[in-house]
Amino acid sequence: MALYQDQQLKLYNSIAGEKQVFKPIHEGRIGMYVCGPTVYSNVHLGNCRTFISFDMIYRYLTHLGYKVRYVRNITDAGHLTDDADEGEDKISKKARLEKLEPMEVVQQYTLDFHNVMQRFNNFPPSIEPTATGHIVEQIEIIKTILDKGYAYERNGSIYFDVLKFNKDHQYGKLSGRNLEDMITSTRELEAQSEKDNPQDFALWKKASPAHIMRWPSPWGDGFPGWHLECTVMSSKYLGETFDIHGGGMDLKFPHHECEIAQGEAAHGHSPVNYWMHANMLTLEGKKMSKSTGNSILPQELFSGDNDFMEKAFSPSIVRFFMMQAQYRSVLDFSNDAIMAAEKGLSRLREAISLLDHLKVSKTSTVNIKAWSDKCYAAMNDDFNTPILIAELFEGAKIIHSINEENESITAEDLEVFETTIKAFLYDVLGIKATDQTEDAKGTQHMDAAMKLIIDLRATARARKDWETSDKIRDELQGAGIQLKDGAEGTTYTTK
Repeated sequence: MALYQDQQLKLYNSIAGEKQVFKPIHEGRIGMYVCGPTVYSNVHLGNCRTFISFDMIYRYLTHLGYKVRYVRNITDAGHLTDDADEGEDKISKKARLEKLEPMEVVQQYTLDFHNVMQRFNNFPPSIEPTATGHIVEQIEIIKTILDKGYAYERNGSIYFDVLKFNKDHQYGKLSGRNLEDMITSTRELEAQSEKDNPQDFALWKKASPAHIMRWPSPWGDGFPGWHLECTVMSSKYLGETFDIHGGGMDLKFPHHECEIAQGEAAHGHSPVNYWMHANMLTLEGKKMSKSTGNSILPQELFSGDNDFMEKAFSPSIVRFFMMQAQYRSVLDFSNDAIMAAEKGLSRLREAISLLDHLKVSKTSTVNIKAWSDKCYAAMNDDFNTPILIAELFEGAKIIHSINEENESITAEDLEVFETTIKAFLYDVLGIKATDQTEDAKGTQHMDAAMKLIIDLRATARARKDWETSDKIRDELQGAGIQLKDGAEGTTYTTK
């Protein structure tokens, strides 16, 4: 029996504004779409938090036994500056500034994104489609929306008719915005646009002569609207209605609102059952911003090359830190907070290392089943990772108590205990069992120390101080380090 059959998962549905019991469309199967990056620059830490949050959600759903099709796109065209319908394409602008082909920009920053996600131990999605790979499908859905009367053409561009749509549906139900209020607040912009209404948004934009990225269409050369891409790719791989759509809180309006409108206009029904949004990351209590200098790239955290943290932190520690806030809560990044996270993760790893040394007997002095149930209860409550981590610390406390007080545990309970604590820390939270960054640093420190010792031994040998030379060799050998003298100098190996 799959674990999900014995668990009741509740998640916060943004469109309902409340936690709801999760019921997938198809028993045992889940379709989940998450808005991926626009690949015109290095992925920043705030974006990383969103992708790490949904990786954790993906991991827990998989842990429960669901077969999850996880689709996360790459936006490589159509996303204009200021997230608007006017201006320059973000990727084209970067290509022009760096004198590159747009696809060179796309390749460079897609590789950077994948590298950072891999370092954070994120699972790759089941499918990772690109906007440029689905131009034909986007043109076809625009034809459908035009045929149904929810869009219009202006000078080679196609715009979604929000007012017409709102007569038959409800525009603004995800963000809680009232269309009349939105129109009133933007009335002065009407004369500056070719749109019938400032709230209308582009499905297809006519390419200016200077626009690098362009494709032929029935309405002339152009490029797709940013919002349309996700509607097309999600419905192609997950169906016209699927279970979960995720993204950052900043995408709720207008991006996700427009996705709902496009889906309902094209297919006649809501495209998604559960909308989920991860909250923002701040730095030292302020919004992260490149323009103000209040930002850190992941690599700057890993290397320690930044002005905010006192030292370098491994990807595992950064990820563990992010898990200490519920994904819907604002999380503030600070030196003290991540230092505390480092100590906490070390404490959990230390406790797990003691599991093999616990005394096993026919009776247990602790109730492991009750503790395990609390771990599941935390995750079943809208993926409440801070409560889960508190329970993992309670588990670590139990381990230390059994070890130090000479208490006992049955072999069956020990197996449940070990399986549960490792599954939640490693498989669900996605923390690596060993920290490769710290291992690499340890190797560097070892090399530096051994170089000093080998140099001291070489000096002793040059003075014909064989007693000291032999003592260094023999003492190292006793510690498991073998020195090898060769024509090119002395090297060492460890047992």
